[in-house]
Amino acid sequence: MALIGANELKRKLLIGIEGQPYVVLDVFFASPTARGAATMVRTKLRHLLTGAVMEKNFRSSEKFEEPDVELVPASFLYSDGDGSHFMDEKSYEQFAFSADEIGDDRNYLKEGLSLQVLKFNGQPVSLQLPQYVELAVVSTELGQRGDTAAGGASKQATVETGLVVRVPLFIKEGEIVRVNTQTGEVAGRA
Repeated sequence: MALIGANELKRKLLIGIEGQPYVVLDVFFASPTARGAATMVRTKLRHLLTGAVMEKNFRSSEKFEEPDVELVPASFLYSDGDGSHFMDEKSYEQFAFSADEIGDDRNYLKEGLSLQVLKFNGQPVSLQLPQYVELAVVSTELGQRGDTAAGGASKQATVETGLVVRVPLFIKEGEIVRVNTQTGEVAGRA
């Protein structure tokens, strides 16, 4: 396994510290003014499993291991009382995440959705949704004449996963809309 030197760190690089995987968010090299002093590397790191962000300083001579992390394609199968079930598209093995592990991402999951799963040491640890998902509108209010003058030409709609979004007045029940998974906003018809 190749080691990564502290002086080789850059943004979005994955490193292992004490057996835990981190992604480098920011890096700054501080050159000392005193003779013989070592260059310090200031970093901002995010833990891949917990999402916690921390700042840490290293000497330029320190080395880090490459974590056993991979992104694999997966498909969402279904949800039940045990959680949400997925299938690895490479090995066809199935695995599940609990409702707590998925959190608000469940609002974007529909059967057959292709996404990326982050695996650490061969075990699935987190989901990476695509930027946009296409969801069908199951209920919406009727747009009233004159609504556009009231400021904002949108109305509330509920999509097939139960997520409530704001849609333009012309969207009707049964239509498919593209929803941004980072902001929860509708980006138009699919």
